[in-house]
Amino acid sequence: MITVVLADDHEVVRRGVRSILEADGRAKVVAEAADGLAAAQAVEKLKPALLFLDLAMPRLHGLEVLKQVRVSSPHTKVIVLSMHNDEPYVVEALRAGAMAYMLKGSESTEIAHCVAEVLAGRRHLSGPLSERAIAALTARTADPADPLATLTPREREVLQLAAEGLGTTEMAEKLFISPRTAETHRSNLMQKLGLQNQTDLVRFAIRKGLIQA
Repeated sequence: MITVVLADDHEVVRRGVRSILEADGRAKVVAEAADGLAAAQAVEKLKPALLFLDLAMPRLHGLEVLKQVRVSSPHTKVIVLSMHNDEPYVVEALRAGAMAYMLKGSESTEIAHCVAEVLAGRRHLSGPLSERAIAALTARTADPADPLATLTPREREVLQLAAEGLGTTEMAEKLFISPRTAETHRSNLMQKLGLQNQTDLVRFAIRKGLIQA
């Protein structure tokens, strides 16, 4: 039986994917997560065969979840299920380790086909992109001018939580670190990104798609 974790902040999406997988009969959903941090923790604990992952989630962005899963559970194959069909999202998800990129609203038959492809070790994209196109996209190097590339994984976690309005103590509790360490990470990322205050931080996060306006 294929074990699956579903991570999406919309319960109706999780319910829909669960019904498709259970109807197929080969998969068992072992956990659901409504935010990125819970998703990363569930995968680390359960080591599922598959993770269905939304990108725009609270507490931890999907791209950061991808990077953590690649380390904590390298055998877990990740299928991104997103509403975003623009190239930057696809490229970044594939580069971060996703095996497939599906658009929300895909037919149930396509989702079942995607699962079969991924389990067979093949990548899959919604739409007309071929495997050759996927290889060309993932071969592109990251933009060295992107300021996010200068942040450590922990700094990006703090950035996400700070942009969502959490204070130092709350961030520390979520990340299991001390408030002093959380504040240090926040100060470092503010300096790296050239941000002066919380308003600058929130605007930057919205511009980068980490949170929604």
